[in-house]
Amino acid sequence: MSAKVRSSEETPAPDLSELEVAKCECCGLMEECTAAYADEIRAEYHGHWICGLCAEAIKDEIRRSGRAISTEDAMDRHRRFFKSFRSVSPPAKSAEHLIAAVSRLLRRSLSSPAIPLRNVSADHDCFAALDR
Repeated sequence: MSAKVRSSEETPAPDLSELEVAKCECCGLMEECTAAYADEIRAEYHGHWICGLCAEAIKDEIRRSGRAISTEDAMDRHRRFFKSFRSVSPPAKSAEHLIAAVSRLLRRSLSSPAIPLRNVSADHDCFAALDR
C-alpha cells in the first residue's frame, strides 16, 4: 500500500490578506478563516456562519431526531438549547461545590471494597534479582 504525499506546490498556503473573522451564530465563537471557506459554511447552513462544534451538534440533533428534520430546524433546536444552557448562572460558591463533590468522590472510593492484590512468588518477583 502506497501513500501519496502532498507537496506544498499542490496545496498553496492561503493568502493571509484573504482571512476574515467569522462569528458563530449559535455560540458566538469567533474564528479566522478564508473567505472561500466561510462562503462554503454559509452555503451549507443557509447563510449562517456556524463553528465546527455547533455544526457537529446540529448534525447530532438531526441524527437523534425520531423523524427527518431540516438543517434549519436542527439549528433552531441547538440555538434554543445553547441559549437555555448559557442562561443558567454558575452556583454562587462554585469552588466550595467542587471541593464537596471531590470529597464525596474520595469518600466513596475509600469506602468501596478493596481489590485484593495477587500473591507473587519470590521467583517471579521483579525485585528478587536485586536481593541476590
